[in-house]
Amino acid sequence: MTIETIAIEGLTTPVSRIGLGTWAIGGWMWGGTDEKASIAVIRRALDSGVNLVDTAPVYGFGVSEEIVGKALADGYRHKAVIATKVALEWRDGGVFRNSSPARIRQEVEDTLRRLRTDYIDLYQVHWPDPLVPIEETAAVLDDLRRAGKVRALGVSNFSPAQMDAFRRVAPLATTQPPYNLFERDIDQDVLPYAKQHGLVALAYGALCRGLLAGRIDAGTRFEGDDLRQRDPKFREPRREQYVAAVAALNAFARDRFDKSVLALAVRWVLDRGPTIALWGARRPAQLDGIEEAFGWHLDEQAFEQIDAIVAHFIKDPVGPEFMAPPQRALAA
Repeated sequence: MTIETIAIEGLTTPVSRIGLGTWAIGGWMWGGTDEKASIAVIRRALDSGVNLVDTAPVYGFGVSEEIVGKALADGYRHKAVIATKVALEWRDGGVFRNSSPARIRQEVEDTLRRLRTDYIDLYQVHWPDPLVPIEETAAVLDDLRRAGKVRALGVSNFSPAQMDAFRRVAPLATTQPPYNLFERDIDQDVLPYAKQHGLVALAYGALCRGLLAGRIDAGTRFEGDDLRQRDPKFREPRREQYVAAVAALNAFARDRFDKSVLALAVRWVLDRGPTIALWGARRPAQLDGIEEAFGWHLDEQAFEQIDAIVAHFIKDPVGPEFMAPPQRALAA
């Protein structure tokens, strides 16, 4: 399989345009974890040419990073570009933003230990923290970059103004926003900003929490702490609208390109700009179909037809706002 790659400023290795997202393998908010299956997923992705592994300390409160570290042992580290994050803390099962220099210095050491590595390829601020000046956060991250503990810096869920503040102090290579066929707010600001300033956008939720994989219907149930129980898209009356839209998009993908709706959703993200689509998987079989996303492109007519399908079926659209963690001031 030939996988498309893209250059990220500060990294010497070209990065695959599909990255493995590891939020779900951490277990928290996804109904538990299976370490053996998760290690198999990571290694299969690396063996297939997907070299970007995106994780975070908060995914399972350290569990996801620990699993990634175990998966990269025994000679796999050289195959991987590790993207992880910083500046969320957790207390009693709650998650809050904390971009203070002290928190960052503590987190980077904990992360390096969990990942079993002496450097992080891409280190990203997970959410902006209104209680800490962005310039202060950027300065300590640039210190880590200069010290060789991280190779490149990124941000996640930042606005263009917040990225401007960061870039005044430290080099910024990437931005990671939510982005998929159904959640497109960044088309108005973040994506044009990335294009203008040479940033690569890592699109999280590229399959909209599995909705665009085409396997969720009106009867699908989510158990335990699965975050989709809180996602307005998976509640009626919206659920019926989104499921119907996915069915129509699948028919379009089959008729026009002989592809699945999953491949269409990923290709849509890749053809929107300097983007990487993050693909979450908990079992090796969930990586089946990655090759379908490469070797073809969407033209303007296809984009217009996709827009028309979405507009026809989804009368009450909603974004990913429900996932935002609270500020520390609100938590207090």
